[in-house]
Amino acid sequence: MTNTEEQQAPTSTRITYRAALARDAADQAEVFYHAVMQGAATHYTLDERRAWANALPREGSAWGVRQALYTTLVATCDGRCVGFLELDLVAGRVETLYVWPSLAGRGIGTTLLVHAERLLLEQGKGQIEIEASSMLYERLLRRGWKNHGEEWVERSGERLLRYKLSKSLNAVET
Repeated sequence: MTNTEEQQAPTSTRITYRAALARDAADQAEVFYHAVMQGAATHYTLDERRAWANALPREGSAWGVRQALYTTLVATCDGRCVGFLELDLVAGRVETLYVWPSLAGRGIGTTLLVHAERLLLEQGKGQIEIEASSMLYERLLRRGWKNHGEEWVERSGERLLRYKLSKSLNAVET
C-alpha cells in the first residue's frame, strides 16, 4: 500500500487505509494506550493492562522510530490514525495490531490484516503469523487462523496470556 493508495471501509464512518506517515506516530501512541487500557478491559485485569500499556512508550517519537523498523499500515478517520498494524515483512509476522476501542468490531483490524496479507504475498510469503491477545484470539480463529498454542509473556512483573497463530496465504484473483 502506498501513501497515496486509499480504500474506504464498509462502515458509516469514512475510514481510509494507507502506509503510516511520521505525523501518525503520536496518534499511534494514543490508539495503543486506549486499545489496551479500555479495549482489553474485559480480557485482562487492570494490573495486567497497566503493565502491557507501559511496555511501549506513550510518546509519538517512539512510535515514529518503530515506523522505521516495521512496515506500518494505518486506518484513518478525518485525517487521524484510529488503528494501525506493524508488519515485519522479512519474518512474515504482525508485530502489533490496535484499533481505537469505540471503533473495534467494525472491520478496521480485519481490513488492516487483509492489506498486510497482500503485502506478504507480494513479498513471496506463503504464511502470516501473529502473537495475539486473548481479545483478538477468537476473532482470528473465526477468520481461518490456526492456533499453535498459548504462551505467557512477562511485562513489568505481570504475566500476560497470548496465542501463537498463523494463516496460510493464498493469492486470489479479483
